[in-house]
Amino acid sequence: MILWQTLRFAVGGLAANKVRSALTMLGVLIGVASVILLLAVGNGSSVAVKDSITSLGTNSLTVSSGSAAGGARAASSVKKLTVADAKALATDAGASTAIKSVAPVVTTSGTALYGNVSYSPGSIVGTYPAYFETANQKVVKGEYFTDDDVLGSRKVAVLGATTAKQLFDTEDPVGKRIVLGGTPFTVVGVLQAKGGSGFTDPDDVVIAPLPTVQNAFTGFGAVNQILVQAASADTTTAAQSEITRVLLAAHAIADPGKADFRITNQASLLTARESTTKTFTVLLGAVAAISLLVGGIGITNIMLVTVTERTREIGIRKALGAPRAVILGQFLTESTLLSVIGAGLGVAAGMAGSHFSIVGIKPVIIPESVLGAFGIAVAIGLFFGSYPANRAASLRPIDALRHE
Repeated sequence: MILWQTLRFAVGGLAANKVRSALTMLGVLIGVASVILLLAVGNGSSVAVKDSITSLGTNSLTVSSGSAAGGARAASSVKKLTVADAKALATDAGASTAIKSVAPVVTTSGTALYGNVSYSPGSIVGTYPAYFETANQKVVKGEYFTDDDVLGSRKVAVLGATTAKQLFDTEDPVGKRIVLGGTPFTVVGVLQAKGGSGFTDPDDVVIAPLPTVQNAFTGFGAVNQILVQAASADTTTAAQSEITRVLLAAHAIADPGKADFRITNQASLLTARESTTKTFTVLLGAVAAISLLVGGIGITNIMLVTVTERTREIGIRKALGAPRAVILGQFLTESTLLSVIGAGLGVAAGMAGSHFSIVGIKPVIIPESVLGAFGIAVAIGLFFGSYPANRAASLRPIDALRHE
């Protein structure tokens, strides 16, 4: 009965100042919703990166220029990767059971024209047909270009879903001609949409035969990277060893520690990206937690004002025999109610906000963050309400009755 009366008095006290109580709960609501949403954005970013990396396949390897140790040497004096390196790997693949295919890649940018439409795709890629399987790129309209197209330096292109949409809208792109950097290309296929991951769009791309892109854009020099597909996920380590052996011989390097190229597989790349996104998520959570702290300070401020306003009421109740525990419990209940209601509304707001994309990222709610944010908000209400409640309970009846 005493607990019920304490709760009823606390509700009455909050209802007596509806606007003030609502604004205090709003501070807690914003703090809880911020924690839930920002952690969800960080988790969503991690999921998007993981999906993007794993979509390439667990048996995909990427070879790029630069020392594994990094530093100035990696940027200045190392030998760049060339088509000759890719051909050496492809030749070795014929005798190796670990390597399935090899595709050199050059990447550039430019403007695509179709009729009166002008659009700049995210990237223009020059490569071999093996690239499509290695990068898990599937065609939904038309077909891939072929090895004959590469040998003949034919001006054909396969478009990503976003690029096709921007240039052709609802029109079928296959068989149409676009102009890239002043060179006409015939569209032979459109890739299946993969979907954006954060700030990048893997579907915003034009892919064409390597010699054609080199002739029109980059020149016949170095390539940006070489994609290698291992025969299976189990032979990835063996394929990596084969790549290292072939390229060390091609670059005349005796000491593997001085290799001027790097080999990354999806597992190592995924580990690095997950570590980065975890740090990103923790930072977002820390920033959001500050708003919870501010909400707690708001509870202290409001409860101090409430105690000051109700000093005579406290004096009368103590003069009538109300013990210290009852006064303490009443004001602690009021501060806890503020945080509980505010936290509950914050959870609802955070869950509702997670249904919308934020900066291109689909938030993924972490169940622990919901429970944690709610629990911390309630604890903050108890902690920050304890000082005003203790101050009210410590008032002497005579002093409280004299208060004007």
